[in-house]
Amino acid sequence: MASAIRPMAFVVRLMAVVAAAASLGACSTIDSLGDLNPFGPEKYKTKIEEEVPPTAIYDQALARLKKGDDDGAAKKFTDLGKQYPYSDWSKKGLLMTTYSQYEAQDYDSAEQSAEHYAKLYPNTPETAYMIYLEAQSYYNQIPDISRDQDRAVKALALFQQVVEKYPNSEYVNDSKFKIQVTRDQIAGKEMSVGRFYLTRRNYTAAINRFRNVLTNYQTSRHSEEALYRLTEAYLGLGITGEAETAAAVLGHNFPDGQWYKDAFALLKGGGLSPNEDQASWISKIYHSVVPG
Repeated sequence: MASAIRPMAFVVRLMAVVAAAASLGACSTIDSLGDLNPFGPEKYKTKIEEEVPPTAIYDQALARLKKGDDDGAAKKFTDLGKQYPYSDWSKKGLLMTTYSQYEAQDYDSAEQSAEHYAKLYPNTPETAYMIYLEAQSYYNQIPDISRDQDRAVKALALFQQVVEKYPNSEYVNDSKFKIQVTRDQIAGKEMSVGRFYLTRRNYTAAINRFRNVLTNYQTSRHSEEALYRLTEAYLGLGITGEAETAAAVLGHNFPDGQWYKDAFALLKGGGLSPNEDQASWISKIYHSVVPG
């Protein structure tokens, strides 16, 4: 029983020693921490920053932009929005921040800033430009067709938004051109994957890819090859009617192309010939009638 009491007695004595030491050192502690002593001299003085007019910040940012310091300009324009929130200066600052980030090729930041502007100010004269800049930022980062085309998809959607929502804007013509480029890029990726499946004799997966090209990107330069590849894939599956239809539609739309010549030879080698089944999805997409 005694052995169980000694540790508790020791703890009590230790707490008493600590309390005594704390009371003896209290004065010296307060003296050493003068900033906590309300009767001591003021250690830190409050510094009041002089407010910089918005015009001055804007001019400083413009000066950096003219010197080619796009990153510095972007930071200054950002400061303008922070110091004068919920004002016309904030709106103007965000607009110029986006432009400066784009010029600095900081495309990720430009995308975010442009999207933020369009959400905050959907009806200003500059909104079309902001959407266009966001589209351009994605467009400038489109990789080759061997890689994921997420940026091309986003650029396409934004360029289409410019054309559809702002048909009278000065960015429409360039947006239309880049819509075609991005559509061609996405279709190229689909073709690449489709050809891969074709070499592995996964004909159904290949057909799905080529079908997507014709359904969604029919005006791209890949449509001609897609029709030939469908001829190949359907022959691989033994679905001769669809193979003949694909070749017939190919011949109707691209009669002088090498892909049609190759498709014709491919069918002929199997004792077949181009012949369109108007009930086929391929025929319905093109709305064409080719004599058998």
